[in-house]
Amino acid sequence: MTTRDFPHLKKPAPFRDLVDWFTWACHLFEVVSTMRRGKMDCTTEITLTPSAASSTLNDIRLSPYSVVLFDPQTANAAAEKAAGTMYVTTANRGNNAWTITHANNAQADRLFRVLILA
Repeated sequence: MTTRDFPHLKKPAPFRDLVDWFTWACHLFEVVSTMRRGKMDCTTEITLTPSAASSTLNDIRLSPYSVVLFDPQTANAAAEKAAGTMYVTTANRGNNAWTITHANNAQADRLFRVLILA
């Protein structure tokens, strides 16, 4: 999984004048308006590792206190989720990476869209 940064709202440089402040405030308004319309950048994808009992989800938005929802994108992913064999223990919830425990099988198409909150 690729880790990426999120440059949508960069920390402003020191403001030189009122125009700099106004420009940054307008950008902030656009970001908040976009979020209110439900267009938050809080998703990613993961494919569970075939022939292994765990997979690692790497993302800078992850913390031990995050809430992660898995949306299956294939039949094998849906079967994995429905079987109840996919979970993340408290010990495996770190900053920037979570280790997901799952069934050990050769299926290579267990693809999930992932929602990360907080």
